[in-house]
Amino acid sequence: MNPKTASTAVSAEGFQPRSRDLRAYLSVRFATSFGTQIQSVAVGLQVYDLTRDPVALGYVGLAIFLPMFLLVLPAGDLADRVDRRVMLITSYLVQILASFLLLTLTLTGVKDMWAYYAAIVFLGIALGISQPAVQSFLPFLVTLERLPQAIAWNATAYRTATIGGPAVGGFLYEFGPAVNYTLCLCLYIFTVVVMWNLKIRSREGDSAGSTAFERIAEGITYIRKRPIIFGAISLDLFAMFLGGATALLPIYARDILDVGPIGLGLLRTGPSAGAAMVAVVLARHQLQRHAGLWMFACLALFGAATVVFALSQNFYLSMLALVVVGGADMVSVYVRSAMIQLATPDHMRGRVGSLNSLFVGASNELGEFRAGLTAGAVGTVPAVVIGGVGAIIVVGLWMRLFPQLRQVDRFSDVTVQ
Repeated sequence: MNPKTASTAVSAEGFQPRSRDLRAYLSVRFATSFGTQIQSVAVGLQVYDLTRDPVALGYVGLAIFLPMFLLVLPAGDLADRVDRRVMLITSYLVQILASFLLLTLTLTGVKDMWAYYAAIVFLGIALGISQPAVQSFLPFLVTLERLPQAIAWNATAYRTATIGGPAVGGFLYEFGPAVNYTLCLCLYIFTVVVMWNLKIRSREGDSAGSTAFERIAEGITYIRKRPIIFGAISLDLFAMFLGGATALLPIYARDILDVGPIGLGLLRTGPSAGAAMVAVVLARHQLQRHAGLWMFACLALFGAATVVFALSQNFYLSMLALVVVGGADMVSVYVRSAMIQLATPDHMRGRVGSLNSLFVGASNELGEFRAGLTAGAVGTVPAVVIGGVGAIIVVGLWMRLFPQLRQVDRFSDVTVQ
């Protein structure tokens, strides 16, 4: 292993994208996502088995979100000034620590929930460190012309991992959660080794002479003044915050559909299967026209499919609904990610990525907290129905509030301003 590899980025003028670097990064994305899914299945089932309380599942999302919320903006500023690979390697080391702690708690038979939440906090710390770098990494691996295609391949790697991960996680949980945590630990060690050897383009632009607070404020102002970026990021926040039902899947598996840990793994696989199929199509056949309308239409479909899943008491119908949820969401993610990357200059990518990560984290982790609390108050099925209907309402509001998003036709229409 060459120690110089991780400390030197190639200048913009001399940068020649290498297919092997993109393939290596995609393998990292696959391994981290695969391990995280295996671990998430174990955490969700273990917490629910220990407590039988849907609110406890909501607290898992909160334990991840709070540290991410505190770290993601400073990490975004840091990503604009240091090697993004160093940040990702650091986050993977924190993930290794979190998996080790969860493994230790399981093997020693600890049942105190505060200890598990404390270990889960490290997952939030890792997320806060990594997400700004992940959100802004691809433009430093490929040319802007190839960026939409690279985004689709990146999504394919991620979604493929999230197909197999939950199913494998559910199967392994039958042998005890310690098996899940051990495998996740090994996968994150692999990612550290591979990430060390990547070669990327150096960033352009600088914010020298300003304080961290001024740089973060500059990033917030930049997003707020650009409706395409602000609309795309905030759309994800509110639609996914309301529509997400992942935290409640253990309840559906145990109490509503009665399919157990293996069934839970398959349920968690459903959205990823739909997303992966759509991602492969998008990687080979890039959207040519009406990108904005495709994004809104698919988000509305996401909300409708969520309602179908909420009301279903048949496992196969539930699986089909979740596949549609994932496929519809993939189109939205693809369009929004491409718009955000194409509208952001190099020297702002870390900060824009950090704010995007913050909104995504809020939609995912706080969405799980929202789902858990709502389920505790009104019941599991009404909580998911409310979320799906809410996502559809958000689509209508955002089409009116951000007409620039609806009017985007080709990706080439989106440029840095």
